Amino acid sequence: MTDTWIDRARADVARDPRTLTRLFALAPRRAGRGPHDPQGDPHGVVRGTAEDDARAALVVALVRGVDGTGSDTGDATAARLRELYDRGDTGERRGVLRGLDALEAAGGVPGGSPLARTGVELAHDAHRANDPSLVAAAVGRFGGRHLDQHTWRHTVLKLVFLGVPLDAVAGLTDRLDDETVRMASDFAAERRAAGRPVPDDVDRILHPLDPGRPAPTAPTPSTAE
Repeated sequence: MTDTWIDRARADVARDPRTLTRLFALAPRRAGRGPHDPQGDPHGVVRGTAEDDARAALVVALVRGVDGTGSDTGDATAARLRELYDRGDTGERRGVLRGLDALEAAGGVPGGSPLARTGVELAHDAHRANDPSLVAAAVGRFGGRHLDQHTWRHTVLKLVFLGVPLDAVAGLTDRLDDETVRMASDFAAERRAAGRPVPDDVDRILHPLDPGRPAPTAPTPSTAE
Protein backbone atom coordinates (compact mmCIF):
# COMPACT_ATOMS: atom_id res chain seq x y z
CA MET A 1 0.00 0.00 0.00
CA THR A 2 1.51 3.30 -1.02
CA ASP A 3 1.29 6.05 1.56
CA THR A 4 0.23 8.41 -1.20
CA TRP A 5 -2.81 6.34 -2.11
CA ILE A 6 -4.03 5.63 1.42
CA ASP A 7 -3.48 9.22 2.53
CA ARG A 8 -5.41 10.50 -0.45
CA ALA A 9 -8.15 7.89 0.07
CA ARG A 10 -8.51 8.76 3.76
CA ALA A 11 -8.80 12.44 2.90
CA ASP A 12 -11.46 11.65 0.28
CA VAL A 13 -13.54 9.65 2.77
CA ALA A 14 -13.27 12.31 5.47
CA ARG A 15 -14.35 14.98 2.98
CA ASP A 16 -17.08 12.94 1.27
CA PRO A 17 -18.26 9.71 2.98
CA ARG A 18 -19.97 8.64 -0.25
CA THR A 19 -16.55 7.73 -1.64
CA LEU A 20 -16.10 4.98 0.95
CA THR A 21 -17.82 2.23 -1.06
CA ARG A 22 -15.66 2.80 -4.15
CA LEU A 23 -12.44 3.04 -2.16
CA PHE A 24 -13.25 -0.09 -0.17
CA ALA A 25 -13.56 -1.98 -3.43
CA LEU A 26 -10.26 -0.56 -4.70
CA ALA A 27 -8.29 -1.41 -1.55
CA PRO A 28 -6.96 -4.87 -2.57
CA ARG A 29 -5.74 -3.60 -5.92
CA ARG A 30 -4.08 -0.50 -4.49
CA ALA A 31 -2.99 -1.81 -1.08
CA GLY A 32 -2.25 -5.45 -1.88
CA ARG A 33 -3.83 -8.68 -0.71
CA GLY A 34 -0.96 -10.39 1.07
CA PRO A 35 -1.05 -11.62 4.66
CA HIS A 36 1.24 -10.03 7.23
CA ASP A 37 2.58 -13.45 8.26
CA PRO A 38 2.76 -15.60 5.11
CA GLN A 39 4.40 -18.52 6.92
CA GLY A 40 2.47 -18.66 10.17
CA ASP A 41 -0.83 -17.20 8.99
CA PRO A 42 -0.98 -17.65 5.21
CA HIS A 43 -4.60 -16.57 4.86
CA GLY A 44 -4.37 -13.60 7.21
CA VAL A 45 -7.05 -14.98 9.52
CA VAL A 46 -5.21 -14.16 12.74
CA ARG A 47 -2.82 -11.32 11.91
CA GLY A 48 -4.65 -9.79 8.99
CA THR A 49 -3.74 -8.66 5.49
CA ALA A 50 -2.68 -5.51 3.70
CA GLU A 51 -6.22 -4.94 2.42
CA ASP A 52 -7.55 -5.29 5.99
CA ASP A 53 -5.26 -2.48 7.09
CA ALA A 54 -6.28 -0.23 4.20
CA ARG A 55 -9.99 -0.74 4.78
CA ALA A 56 -9.61 -0.27 8.52
CA ALA A 57 -7.85 3.05 7.88
CA LEU A 58 -10.77 4.16 5.70
CA VAL A 59 -13.28 3.31 8.44
CA VAL A 60 -11.26 5.32 10.95
CA ALA A 61 -11.17 8.26 8.53
CA LEU A 62 -14.95 8.07 8.17
CA VAL A 63 -15.53 8.16 11.92
CA ARG A 64 -12.64 10.22 13.27
CA GLY A 65 -11.46 12.26 10.29
CA VAL A 66 -7.98 12.36 8.83
CA ASP A 67 -6.44 13.94 11.94
CA GLY A 68 -8.13 11.45 14.28
CA THR A 69 -9.81 14.09 16.43
CA GLY A 70 -13.41 13.63 15.29
CA SER A 71 -15.94 11.17 16.64
CA ASP A 72 -18.92 10.71 14.34
CA THR A 73 -20.54 7.62 15.87
CA GLY A 74 -24.13 8.62 15.05
CA ASP A 75 -26.90 7.07 13.00
CA ALA A 76 -25.68 8.13 9.54
CA THR A 77 -22.19 6.69 10.03
CA ALA A 78 -23.58 3.50 11.54
CA ALA A 79 -25.98 3.10 8.62
CA ARG A 80 -23.18 3.61 6.10
CA LEU A 81 -21.04 0.89 7.68
CA ARG A 82 -24.01 -1.46 7.90
CA GLU A 83 -24.74 -0.98 4.21
CA LEU A 84 -21.08 -1.51 3.36
CA TYR A 85 -21.07 -4.74 5.38
CA ASP A 86 -24.40 -6.04 4.08
CA ARG A 87 -23.47 -5.45 0.43
CA GLY A 88 -19.83 -6.44 0.73
CA ASP A 89 -17.99 -9.64 -0.02
CA THR A 90 -16.11 -11.49 2.70
CA GLY A 91 -13.05 -9.24 2.47
CA GLU A 92 -15.14 -6.07 2.67
CA ARG A 93 -17.12 -7.40 5.61
CA ARG A 94 -13.90 -8.26 7.37
CA GLY A 95 -12.64 -4.76 6.57
CA VAL A 96 -15.61 -3.18 8.35
CA LEU A 97 -14.99 -5.33 11.43
CA ARG A 98 -11.26 -4.58 11.40
CA GLY A 99 -12.16 -0.92 11.09
CA LEU A 100 -14.17 -1.19 14.30
CA ASP A 101 -11.13 -2.83 15.91
CA ALA A 102 -8.97 0.08 14.73
CA LEU A 103 -11.44 2.53 16.23
CA GLU A 104 -11.14 0.74 19.56
CA ALA A 105 -7.37 1.04 19.35
CA ALA A 106 -7.70 4.74 18.46
CA GLY A 107 -9.77 5.68 21.50
CA GLY A 108 -12.78 3.41 21.54
CA VAL A 109 -16.35 3.34 20.26
CA PRO A 110 -18.67 4.80 22.91
CA GLY A 111 -20.90 2.11 24.39
CA GLY A 112 -24.56 2.65 23.58
CA SER A 113 -23.81 4.81 20.53
CA PRO A 114 -25.50 3.95 17.22
CA LEU A 115 -22.13 2.83 15.88
CA ALA A 116 -21.54 0.52 18.86
CA ARG A 117 -25.01 -1.01 18.55
CA THR A 118 -24.56 -1.57 14.83
CA GLY A 119 -21.07 -2.96 15.35
CA VAL A 120 -22.41 -5.51 17.82
CA GLU A 121 -25.06 -6.60 15.32
CA LEU A 122 -22.39 -7.03 12.65
CA ALA A 123 -20.19 -9.01 15.04
CA HIS A 124 -23.16 -11.28 15.77
CA ASP A 125 -23.59 -11.85 12.04
CA ALA A 126 -19.87 -12.62 11.61
CA HIS A 127 -20.05 -15.06 14.52
CA ARG A 128 -22.55 -17.11 12.51
CA ALA A 129 -20.43 -17.11 9.32
CA ASN A 130 -18.71 -20.12 7.82
CA ASP A 131 -15.59 -18.18 6.84
CA PRO A 132 -12.97 -18.45 9.63
CA SER A 133 -11.65 -14.94 8.97
CA LEU A 134 -15.06 -13.43 9.70
CA VAL A 135 -15.52 -15.51 12.84
CA ALA A 136 -12.09 -14.39 14.03
CA ALA A 137 -12.90 -10.74 13.26
CA ALA A 138 -16.00 -10.98 15.47
CA VAL A 139 -13.79 -11.26 18.57
CA GLY A 140 -11.16 -8.65 17.77
CA ARG A 141 -10.72 -5.50 19.87
CA PHE A 142 -14.27 -4.28 19.24
CA GLY A 143 -15.91 -7.62 19.98
CA GLY A 144 -13.69 -8.07 23.01
CA ARG A 145 -15.17 -4.93 24.53
CA HIS A 146 -18.74 -4.85 23.26
CA LEU A 147 -19.88 -8.39 22.48
CA ASP A 148 -22.14 -10.06 25.05
CA GLN A 149 -20.55 -12.85 27.05
CA HIS A 150 -22.79 -15.63 25.69
CA THR A 151 -21.92 -14.85 22.06
CA TRP A 152 -18.27 -14.27 22.93
CA ARG A 153 -17.99 -17.72 24.54
CA HIS A 154 -19.56 -19.49 21.58
CA THR A 155 -17.39 -17.59 19.12
CA VAL A 156 -14.23 -18.61 20.97
CA LEU A 157 -15.30 -22.27 20.95
CA LYS A 158 -16.22 -22.04 17.28
CA LEU A 159 -12.70 -20.83 16.52
CA VAL A 160 -11.30 -23.82 18.39
CA PHE A 161 -13.58 -26.11 16.37
CA LEU A 162 -12.46 -24.45 13.13
CA GLY A 163 -8.81 -24.82 14.09
CA VAL A 164 -8.14 -21.08 14.24
CA PRO A 165 -5.43 -20.14 16.77
CA LEU A 166 -6.84 -18.24 19.74
CA ASP A 167 -4.27 -15.50 19.13
CA ALA A 168 -7.14 -14.12 17.05
CA VAL A 169 -9.14 -13.37 20.22
CA ALA A 170 -8.49 -9.97 21.78
CA GLY A 171 -8.15 -10.09 25.56
CA LEU A 172 -8.81 -13.83 25.78
CA THR A 173 -7.81 -14.34 29.40
CA ASP A 174 -9.63 -11.18 30.53
CA ARG A 175 -13.01 -12.56 29.49
CA LEU A 176 -12.64 -16.24 30.33
CA ASP A 177 -15.12 -17.47 32.92
CA ASP A 178 -16.15 -20.80 34.42
CA GLU A 179 -18.78 -21.41 31.75
CA THR A 180 -16.25 -20.99 28.94
CA VAL A 181 -13.94 -23.43 30.71
CA ARG A 182 -16.79 -25.92 31.15
CA MET A 183 -17.69 -25.69 27.46
CA ALA A 184 -14.06 -26.22 26.43
CA SER A 185 -13.74 -29.17 28.79
CA ASP A 186 -16.89 -30.78 27.37
CA PHE A 187 -15.64 -30.20 23.83
CA ALA A 188 -12.31 -31.85 24.64
CA ALA A 189 -14.04 -34.82 26.29
CA GLU A 190 -16.31 -35.32 23.26
CA ARG A 191 -13.32 -35.27 20.90
CA ARG A 192 -11.42 -37.80 22.98
CA ALA A 193 -14.46 -40.07 23.25
CA ALA A 194 -14.77 -40.01 19.46
CA GLY A 195 -11.07 -40.81 19.05
CA ARG A 196 -10.38 -37.43 17.51
CA PRO A 197 -7.49 -35.10 18.35
CA VAL A 198 -8.05 -32.19 20.70
CA PRO A 199 -6.73 -28.85 19.38
CA ASP A 200 -3.77 -27.58 21.39
CA ASP A 201 -5.46 -24.22 21.97
CA VAL A 202 -8.05 -25.84 24.24
CA ASP A 203 -5.38 -25.69 26.94
CA ARG A 204 -5.32 -21.91 26.60
CA ILE A 205 -8.90 -21.94 27.89
CA LEU A 206 -8.54 -24.71 30.47
CA HIS A 207 -5.25 -23.34 31.85
CA PRO A 208 -5.11 -19.64 30.88
CA LEU A 209 -2.32 -18.71 33.29
CA ASP A 210 -0.49 -21.94 34.04
CA PRO A 211 -1.51 -25.46 35.07
CA GLY A 212 -1.22 -24.60 38.75
CA ARG A 213 -3.57 -21.63 38.80
CA PRO A 214 -7.35 -21.54 38.32
CA ALA A 215 -9.14 -19.80 35.48
CA PRO A 216 -11.03 -16.59 36.20
CA THR A 217 -14.45 -17.26 37.73
CA ALA A 218 -16.32 -14.45 35.99
CA PRO A 219 -15.96 -11.98 33.11
CA THR A 220 -14.79 -8.49 33.89
CA PRO A 221 -17.61 -6.09 34.87
CA SER A 222 -17.40 -4.14 31.60
CA THR A 223 -18.04 -7.26 29.53
CA ALA A 224 -20.41 -9.21 31.72
CA GLU A 225 -23.85 -10.14 30.41
